[in-house]
Amino acid sequence: RVQLVESGGGSVQAGGSLRLSCQISGDTYSTACMGWFRQAPGKEREGVAAMYPGGANTFYTDSVSGRFTISEDKAKNTVYLQMNSLKPEDTAMYYCAADTGLYCSASLERYEYDYWGQGTQVTVSS
Repeated sequence: RVQLVESGGGSVQAGGSLRLSCQISGDTYSTACMGWFRQAPGKEREGVAAMYPGGANTFYTDSVSGRFTISEDKAKNTVYLQMNSLKPEDTAMYYCAADTGLYCSASLERYEYDYWGQGTQVTVSS
């Protein structure tokens, strides 16, 4: 079983930066693909960034590519989402997710992930 706890959300002006953290517990973490998703009011949850175990390969949705970076610190059992050049349209609840399947795919599709955190709110003002 995997437990995920996000932190680091907050309010920031457009152009600013935030770093989200996802603290992970559970013995399947080392082989899990990890993803960050977001959901704005009235919209569906969308994949933002994903990575294979070890972080060798990362993937981003087009709207955040070049601005957001997913990474991990194995020693701290933590996955990060560094968000730079934030825009008002980045405002959403952000969720960390783990895909503990035997052959995870670092997908940006939410149905691939079987464990989710509780979310952390990011608000970007213009």
